[in-house]
Amino acid sequence: MKSISRRAVLGIAAAISIAGSAGIAQAASTVRVSMWDKGANAEMPMGLAYATPGLNPAKATMGIKASPNAVKAGEVTFKVKNDSKDTIHEMIVMYLADPTKPLPYIGNENRVDEDKAGDKGEVSELDPGKSGTLTVDLKPGKYLLICNVPGHYEAGMWTEFTVDP
Repeated sequence: MKSISRRAVLGIAAAISIAGSAGIAQAASTVRVSMWDKGANAEMPMGLAYATPGLNPAKATMGIKASPNAVKAGEVTFKVKNDSKDTIHEMIVMYLADPTKPLPYIGNENRVDEDKAGDKGEVSELDPGKSGTLTVDLKPGKYLLICNVPGHYEAGMWTEFTVDP
C-alpha cells in the first residue's frame, strides 16, 4: 500500500511540476499594425510629433494603428501592412525611456535619430499594399511605433504601445 501511495504522490508531484512549467512558457503576442495615409497629394502637416506641446492629432493625414495596443512582456510579433495606395511607409518599434519627452529628432533630415531613440527593430520600407513581419522580445514599458520615412513622424505617423509586466 505504501508503494502505491508513494507512486501516486510522485505522479501528482510530476503533474504539478509540468503544469507549473507550462504556465511559465508564455505564447507570443501578435499585434496587427496598419499604416495609413490620405494619399500622396494630401498636404503633410508638421508639428505632430509625439509629446509636442499643443498636439492636435486630428490634423494628421497619416498614421499608424496597432491592435491590440498593449500586450504582456515577452515575444511580440508585429504583422504590419502598408494600407496606403501610393506612399512607402515603415514601422519602427521605439522604447520610450522617458514617456514625457519627445524622441531625438534630426531636423535637417526630417526624421527621428534611431540610434539615440531606442530602436528595438523595424519592418523596413514597405511599398503600398505590401506587408511585413517583425518579432522582438520586449520588456515592460512604454513604446512608440513610428514611421521614420522623412517627414512622416513629424506629420503624426506614430502610435503609443504598452508592454505590461
